[in-house]
Amino acid sequence: MTMKKKLFLFFLLPVLGLAQTNDYESKPETQPFNNKSRLFKDWSVSVGGGAAFMTHADLTSFYDGKINWGWNGYVSLDKQITHTFGLSLMYTRGQTNQKAYLNDAAGVGHGYTKFNQVALLGDVNFSNLMRRVDNRSKFRWALHGYAGIGLTSYKTFLQDNNVLGKWPLYIDQKMDFGSFTYIGGVGLKYNISRLLDIELRTLYLMSGDEEFDGGGWTRNAYPGYNLINDTYSDNAWLVNLGLSFKLGKHPDHLRWVDPLQGAYAKAEILEEQFKDFKVCEKGDQDNDGVCDDWDRQLDTPAGARVDGAGVALDTDLDGVIDLNDKCVTVPGPIQNNGCPLETKAQVLPVKEVAIDEINKYFNGIEFELNKDVIRTKSFSDLDNAAEIIKTLGGDSKFIVVGATDSRGSSAYNKKLSQARANAVLNYLVNKGVSASVLTAEGRGKEDLKYTECDPATKCPEWKNEANRRVYFVAK
Repeated sequence: MTMKKKLFLFFLLPVLGLAQTNDYESKPETQPFNNKSRLFKDWSVSVGGGAAFMTHADLTSFYDGKINWGWNGYVSLDKQITHTFGLSLMYTRGQTNQKAYLNDAAGVGHGYTKFNQVALLGDVNFSNLMRRVDNRSKFRWALHGYAGIGLTSYKTFLQDNNVLGKWPLYIDQKMDFGSFTYIGGVGLKYNISRLLDIELRTLYLMSGDEEFDGGGWTRNAYPGYNLINDTYSDNAWLVNLGLSFKLGKHPDHLRWVDPLQGAYAKAEILEEQFKDFKVCEKGDQDNDGVCDDWDRQLDTPAGARVDGAGVALDTDLDGVIDLNDKCVTVPGPIQNNGCPLETKAQVLPVKEVAIDEINKYFNGIEFELNKDVIRTKSFSDLDNAAEIIKTLGGDSKFIVVGATDSRGSSAYNKKLSQARANAVLNYLVNKGVSASVLTAEGRGKEDLKYTECDPATKCPEWKNEANRRVYFVAK
């Protein structure tokens, strides 16, 4: 290595080392994404209580125009996953009181159901779901929807003073996998403060058990309370008023804000810090929101939408910008304001379409053997054909063609096919078709659909049957 290279490296190394050090020190500080970096509360504990009723069951809380009131209370641990969805682990305890009239001999039975339930509920915040995600306005009311499953244990009591036997009747259901309950409901929340919400909530419990109301273990159990209502699931209805205590150090709970609120707050801080910083040194002469420093189209027309480079948008790439394009999503020439030139669509004549439709109903018309008598089973098809022909008006002329297979003489087949075509024509006329638009023509075996079937012994029977037909053509 020459002396010059050694001296060059000697002076260059400290510079490189200093440059690396400065680059390392200039890296911005980052913050890990964890619980400490959260901007909102997302946990809460809720408690509440209210009324409980046995509704869709054999013994119900609504009997003889009166309400047999029950009660319930609950406590739940709530986790807000997003600003529109959360989960709740809830414990509920309560009692319903119910009655039922069995018959004159038995009279009125009365009882109760004491229940305990552990449930997992999904919570959809419909108010946040319907708000714009970037809506920064405050709101205090919110509509919530709930759905979930739970395990329910219960003890029931049923007393019927007029029935002799094993009374009173008790049922004890333990909490296990056979005691699944399905839950759904709605709630209206009000944001009292940063720490507290109040909610009016109603839940419907579907037990899946016919003994939930105390009517007995089976439908056939004496004296027959489970046969009063034809249902295999006794369901309860809860109406509650509750409080939700929002946990955490942050001022707002996620259920009352949108996720961009924190970004707004940080943006306002940055805006304050850099309020003297000028982004557009050269201005924005066409007022399209893109600084002239990097605007590729400095004369964008007023009102035109632009991309990040300041170029007016042309969605369909036809050379006409969206502002002036009358057909934004369909390419068209400039002289037609960006819309395609009109061309006449190729449409099949109405008559040809109608003939195809009529022949669908003519296909398979059956006659008595060697006769021109139409079988009854073909009447409905001919009725449909007549309705179509009547809609075409009197200017259209048609031929009802009769044809046979190749069996028999030509003269006989021609006569038979003519008679059958006449029979179809007469039937259509009797159904209101003008006789002036129809002509009957018998072609016998001269008009084979399958020409290879002459003689008939050369073809399977289904081809010969297809040759024996009546069909419709334009005149």
